[in-house]
Amino acid sequence: MDKIPMTRGGLEGLEAELKQLKSVERPDVIKAIAEAREHGDLSENAEYHAARERQSFIEGRIAELEAITSRADVIDPSKLSGDVVRFGANIDLVDEDTDEEMSFQIVGAHEADVDKGRLSITAPLARSLIGKSLGDSVEVTSPGGTKSYEILKVEYR
Repeated sequence: MDKIPMTRGGLEGLEAELKQLKSVERPDVIKAIAEAREHGDLSENAEYHAARERQSFIEGRIAELEAITSRADVIDPSKLSGDVVRFGANIDLVDEDTDEEMSFQIVGAHEADVDKGRLSITAPLARSLIGKSLGDSVEVTSPGGTKSYEILKVEYR
């Protein structure tokens, strides 16, 4: 099985979600199913069917999180350095057409959040930047078209 690259914070977030599901959500849904069963005929019991559906979702998510965390390859960006873009890099870019500047960190797919400046390693922009250096111009083809960016800053923290 392939390892899944992620930061320490990303792994801790997934582990926290897993703990919440196992220690809070799972017992709550089991209790809800038991209460719904007490209401009698299960074939027409909407509460029972909703609780069973929720249980199915929770068990599926637990299995998914266990698989992800067991294959996690934690990379500490603070131990990296240099001007070459790699996993964990904090990058400042400028759009060469609009002069719009943007900043983000390249992280694992399971911890990405564009609103928080965390770009997935699998995103077209991140894939185009990997291996490039400070000052390089990068052309990125994405579903929205082709754009050119210049790398202004590469930092590992």
